[in-house]
Amino acid sequence: MKIGQGYDAHRLVEGRPLILGGVSIPYEKGLLGHSDADVLTHAIIDALLGAAGLGDIGLHFPDSDEKYKGMCSLDLLGKMVGLLMKRHLTPHNIDATVIAQKPNLSPYRDQMRENIANRLWIDRGLVNIKFTTEEGMGFTGRGEGIAAMAICFLI
Repeated sequence: MKIGQGYDAHRLVEGRPLILGGVSIPYEKGLLGHSDADVLTHAIIDALLGAAGLGDIGLHFPDSDEKYKGMCSLDLLGKMVGLLMKRHLTPHNIDATVIAQKPNLSPYRDQMRENIANRLWIDRGLVNIKFTTEEGMGFTGRGEGIAAMAICFLI
């Protein structure tokens, strides 16, 4: 049994798509980053890497490497499967929280769960995603960015 936790946050800016859990969400701003800046998927990747004792996302997919520029974070998550398989590890549970004042993300939950489960080759029932606001406090509450936290259990 191995447990890992992950966290990621990105600034919201105009002119970028908002991608969370591999879902393109209609909104006037998107997340700024080297890849698609999908904070949910990045937090899950960091949780998986932590549980496996493999460092963090920046070690495996550095933002200084042009091959990851604009890359779909679900593809990065798919690469995680290979790293885990080499160590005979399988995700047994993912629990994640996205922190965003806006937009309302609830309508996209099921597709996010499906996308993540499919990339990890696990049942959708093993992926839980929650959404919360910070009641107008902090950078997420002011609408300056979005953050995500994740914890995972590997067997």
